[in-house]
Order: sequence, then C-alpha cells, then structure tokens
Amino acid sequence: MSTHLNVARYHLIQRGNFLVMPWAWLAFGFCVDLVIFALIPAGHHDALTAHGTVQVTDVSGRDAGGLGSIFAVFLSVGITSVARSLPFALTLGVSRRSYYLGTALTGGVLAVAYGLTITLLQAIERATGGWGVSAHIFQVPYILDGPWYLTWLTSTVALALLFTYGMWIGVVHRRWNVAGTMTFGAAQVTVAVAAIWLVTWGHAWSGTGRFFTALSAAGLTGVLAALACVLLAGGYLTVRRAAV
Repeated sequence: MSTHLNVARYHLIQRGNFLVMPWAWLAFGFCVDLVIFALIPAGHHDALTAHGTVQVTDVSGRDAGGLGSIFAVFLSVGITSVARSLPFALTLGVSRRSYYLGTALTGGVLAVAYGLTITLLQAIERATGGWGVSAHIFQVPYILDGPWYLTWLTSTVALALLFTYGMWIGVVHRRWNVAGTMTFGAAQVTVAVAAIWLVTWGHAWSGTGRFFTALSAAGLTGVLAALACVLLAGGYLTVRRAAV
C-alpha cells in the first residue's frame, strides 16, 4: 500500500493535469452555457385558458452539456497518466503492476472528491433556479437528477470508469504503440457495430429501449461500476508486458 500511495504522490506532482485542468475546462464550459442561456430567453408557448389564449414562459429548465467537459478531460488524464508517466516511474524502481494500481487509486480518490463537488454544484443550481437562467448544467436528465447521494455515487462511478478506460488505452499504447492503439479502437468499434447489427437484425430496438427506460439511475450506476471493474482488470492484465 505504501508503494501505491507513493505512486499517487508521484502523480499529484503534476497538479495541472490532475487538479487544475479538469476544473478549468468545466469552468469554461459552465461560462459558455450561462452566456448562451442568458442571451436566449426561456421558451414560450401558447396556453388555452377560460379567458382565451395566453403566452406562458417555460421555466422548467434547459439542459446543457458543459458538465461533459470534466468527464472528457478525466479520460485524457487517465490516458496520459500511463502513456506519458509510466517510463519515468519505472526508472524509480516501481513495478508495472504497482504503478497501475497506484494510478487507479489516484483516479478513484479524485473521482470521489470530484463527484462530491459536482453534487454540491448541483445543489446550488437547484437553489438558484438554474443559476438564474433556468439552466440544467449539473442536473443531467435520467442520469444525475435524483437524490444527492445518488448523484454523488453516479458521477463518481462515471469518472472512475472513464479514468480506468483511459488507463487501459495508455497501457495499450505503451505496449503496442500507435498501431496497437488503432487496432484496439477498431476492435471496439467493430464490437459496437456488430451489436447494433444484431439488435437491428432481431428487430429488438423497442425491447432495448424499454430495458434502458426501465433501468433506474441506481441500476445504471451498477452497470457502469461493473464495466469499470472489467476495464480495470483488462488494463491490469495488459500492463505486465508494457514497453518502457
């Protein structure tokens, strides 16, 4: 465990990558969303009442995608934490597997902290009526719109999933270089296309839609957690022969 903690400290020397860049990009996306919603008034529609037709302002909330920036950056941080930082760590006497587990520990702890911060920002968003412009930046429909503890859990798991996926991409790049990375990506695209073809061939789109619609946010979080474990195991099995 002490080795894993040392690896975590090694990563946090690069504060710009792990502590600054994710929030800088989120702040940028947040400001862009607020400016857009401030310039575009909330939607209006006509409602028929006993006294005639009146115009009603829709203030239920407008969804934005600025929150996705921190998840995208977390994926890239996971990639660089292995693809760029592994060789120097090995020269310090750290084994590949210890480095991998220490890096996963770093990502997991940061995911918990960042998930809590997202939950707090969502609470502020609810209290201010969507930052005064009816914006849903931290309230993502179906995924992050439930109780605070579920928002914390789901955002933490999603961040950990993307970080772990990025780690595996970084390991593949260290082991098989660019050709291996491209092959790795192509294999995933092939699997996705095959799954889409099977669903289409079996006329199962309606059933698939009902499955995901019936799946609760907690159930979705469980699926993401299981997938994160699979990705973590895949990277762990791959890193033992990663080139320096």
